[in-house]
Amino acid sequence: MTEVKALLYLFLRRFFVGPIAKLLFRPRVEGLENIPKTGPALLVSNHLAFTDSVFLPVAVPRQIIFPAKSEYFTAPGLKGRVMATFFRSIGQIPIDRSGGRASLAALNTGLEILAKGELFGIYPEGTRSPDGRLYKGKTGVARMAIVAGVPVIPVAMIDTEKLNPPGTVWPKFLIREPGRRFPRLIRPGVAIGEPMDFSRYEGMERDRFVLRSVTDEIMYALMELSGQEYVDMYAEKAKELIKAGESVDDHIKPRHGDTKAS
Repeated sequence: MTEVKALLYLFLRRFFVGPIAKLLFRPRVEGLENIPKTGPALLVSNHLAFTDSVFLPVAVPRQIIFPAKSEYFTAPGLKGRVMATFFRSIGQIPIDRSGGRASLAALNTGLEILAKGELFGIYPEGTRSPDGRLYKGKTGVARMAIVAGVPVIPVAMIDTEKLNPPGTVWPKFLIREPGRRFPRLIRPGVAIGEPMDFSRYEGMERDRFVLRSVTDEIMYALMELSGQEYVDMYAEKAKELIKAGESVDDHIKPRHGDTKAS
């Protein structure tokens, strides 16, 4: 990351985005002591809304580099160029979500960032939750954690989907709830858990059973932090079902302890 980008990120977080977000939304932040003051760490978070990538960086004193979907960098016209410039200026990197070699390239980029001693953020679900529940994690997060050998810090975003529901651009400040006479103010939350150590799996990044086990352990930690219901299905599949007018629950295979990521 260049010094110019780092300074721009610091400026935006401290003097522009940060103060506005804190003034308007007063986000609750817990567990900041779990973020290392120096050195690399992999921050893994549930993904409820676009604003997750705003409130988490605002909450953490150190810069977090997140992968952003490549569409943000390739949109046409002036708006597209402005968007691409903004994402690049704050250290975001484009990721091709088509799978295969593209996924490997994204993994290697994340490893390079961690090797530089920086914080790298990733959403194991791969996309935003379509209904506020926690979906099955992809094993790329486990592979990165094992190869990099860095602490894995679970982070739960809370109520951001109520503030910024799917399909909306502008945030909602108030929400009406059953049984309440008046709407309440939405205050998003960021809960940061204790670092997780997977060094016991060193050299086992090609074992698919190990990768699934590590991924599920991470997702369980996220479920405990966020209080979300866990769904044993990839979020992308759930979105396809919803788009087709089908119920996600009708396609979930029942199993013992199905509210846990096990």
